[in-house]
Amino acid sequence: MAEIGTYLKKHTEALVKDVGIEAACQITGKSKATLGRYYSDNAEHTDRFMPVDAVAKLEQEASYPHVTSALADLKNITLSYDTKNASNGDASITRSGGVNADVIALSQRFAFLMSEYQTAIEDGIITVNEAKRLLRETVMLQHVLLDMKLHLEEESA
Repeated sequence: MAEIGTYLKKHTEALVKDVGIEAACQITGKSKATLGRYYSDNAEHTDRFMPVDAVAKLEQEASYPHVTSALADLKNITLSYDTKNASNGDASITRSGGVNADVIALSQRFAFLMSEYQTAIEDGIITVNEAKRLLRETVMLQHVLLDMKLHLEEESA
């Protein structure tokens, strides 16, 4: 259970940072300190998690559903965007260019990830900051894969 908690806290932190700490405070009505406790890895905060309504509010403003995606990952569930029924009518979730552009973007993002990994393991230790950069690249890779999935679904329909 401790690994699940750590995993969810990392994605909660990514969500807050995606939206921005000041905006997250306004959206949720929580203070910076309270939001920080939700993703803190200090022992005194291991049992504190962001309420689901706060997650939903933040994910409406975020560029990616970080916590929802993490929960889906934990159950081996694949998420996909439904741009036809998006409540905000924002079709900017997908990138233009189709599958060919997605393959190029996928190659580039994977190269960035491998570059970060190579840098991180040079001294044999992956620091917290290096792990955060790897996580950020992994999330970007997920974005590209979701875009590619959408384009493939559009072409097969």
